[in-house]
Order: sequence, then structure tokens, then C-alpha cells
Amino acid sequence: PRFLAKSELFHIPLVGLAFRGAKQIPVQRGSGDATTALLAARRALAEGEVIVIYPEGTVTTRADSLPMRAKSGVVRLSLASGVPITPLASWGSQVVWQKSGKGSLKLGRPVWTRVGAPIDLSSRREEASEPGALRAMTDEVMSVITAMVEDLRAAYPERWAADG
Repeated sequence: PRFLAKSELFHIPLVGLAFRGAKQIPVQRGSGDATTALLAARRALAEGEVIVIYPEGTVTTRADSLPMRAKSGVVRLSLASGVPITPLASWGSQVVWQKSGKGSLKLGRPVWTRVGAPIDLSSRREEASEPGALRAMTDEVMSVITAMVEDLRAAYPERWAADG
């Protein structure tokens, strides 16, 4: 798969080399230039490649580890390409890896994932120009992902849920 990843990662020695070699797609966050990354992603989809987007654009920082508000890129890419969104949820990684700090990596914990049914927005292409439509579609996608995460969280063994 080709991931959309923040451009700063491409400047880290070895990491950047690996990202470029694996043809990952840099995103210039905060630049207002979402078009370049989405065009590269659209070309990759047209060539039959798989694109992975973290809709929130960053590591989840909510105290309850549930998904945050997403950016509209995943919906814009789906509408432009005609490719449905395949939602993926995970639970457990928030205990295995935190963003930073002492003990930020705790191996040996399971990370559960679930893949949902594709979300086909192709019939809603005309809506995209209406005020608020992209936001509404993005919120709908995140609602599906959040429900999947909540299901995983509810089934996750308590012995693994603790931070210790």
C-alpha cells in the first residue's frame, strides 16, 4: 500500500529513504496544498495501487483513544476517483505505541483490526459542491470508523487494556 504521510518524515535519514523507495506520498501539512498529494494518490489508484489515508491527519490524541474529527481528503479522493472508501479500525495500538515519552513503546500487546464494508460515495458526486456536503460525508465515514473502533474496544481483553 501507498500511505499519505507528513512530508517531515521524508527528511529523516533512512526513514525518508525507505518512504521514497516504497513510493509513499508526502503531504505538506499546513500549507493549504492538499491538491498535490491527492493528485498523486488519484494517479496511484488509477494504476491499481492501494492508498491508505489516516483521515485525521495525525495520531489520535483523544484521552479515550477514539477517532478524532477527520479532514475531508479521503472523501475528496473517493469522489474524484470513483473508488469506494474501505474503512479500517484498530484498537490496542494506543497502548503499544504512544507519540512520545518514556516507555512510549510497549511490545507484547495485541493490536486488533477490523475492515468494514466499502463506502461508495460515487452517487453523491454532485453534492460535493454544496456547502457543508464534504464535511457531512466525512463525518459519516468517521461515524462508521468510530463505531467499528468502539466494537473493538468493547471486546478487547481487560488485561491488555491497562497502561501498565
